[in-house]
Amino acid sequence: MPDPEEISREPVGCYPVEELMLLMTEKMRETAGALDPEEALHFFDEILAAGRVYVAGAGRSGLVAKAFAMRLMHIGYDSYVIGETITPAFSAGDTLVVFSGSGETNSIYDVCETARELDGRICLITATRTSRMAKLATCIVVLGSLYAGTHLSSQYEVRQITGQYRSVSGSFAPLGTLFETAALLFSDAVISALIEARHCNLDDVRGRLSRLE
Repeated sequence: MPDPEEISREPVGCYPVEELMLLMTEKMRETAGALDPEEALHFFDEILAAGRVYVAGAGRSGLVAKAFAMRLMHIGYDSYVIGETITPAFSAGDTLVVFSGSGETNSIYDVCETARELDGRICLITATRTSRMAKLATCIVVLGSLYAGTHLSSQYEVRQITGQYRSVSGSFAPLGTLFETAALLFSDAVISALIEARHCNLDDVRGRLSRLE
């Protein structure tokens, strides 16, 4: 057994973790600075006026979508996650918020098509301005340009296996991390703005937090 004291805590040839955190923070600053204010305002107005809000996303983008749905519930919205067993039927006038870096994932595109057929509103958070989902969306928010000039498979699993779903390089924030982080920050910023616009009572918000965990 090697002596624990002799085991390096920092892998050879790797950046220190704190430096990688700072690099990611700088990328988030760049992404926020490049955000189109009109797109952000359009998305905010869509959510502010929304009745029922449904969210969708694949993989880690799906986790960001769930976090957004949870926060919407906390501030008083009727929000639901597509695919959950207790999610009610989507109806005309409902709002679908999709998180998809590529805008091409087959399963999520099918959800968008259905929402469009049911006369719903579709808001897309993406890293790709031109995509199949973008053509269906009521409003689009572009965070970065992770996939510029890249031909992507429409199958989420294929992109994961082949390494197409990554940010900047294979060693820095791989597998779409920067888009997902930017999407989480953007959606949390929207929630903060909604709290102000809706004059939310923080005691009411606290009252909606889970007490069964």
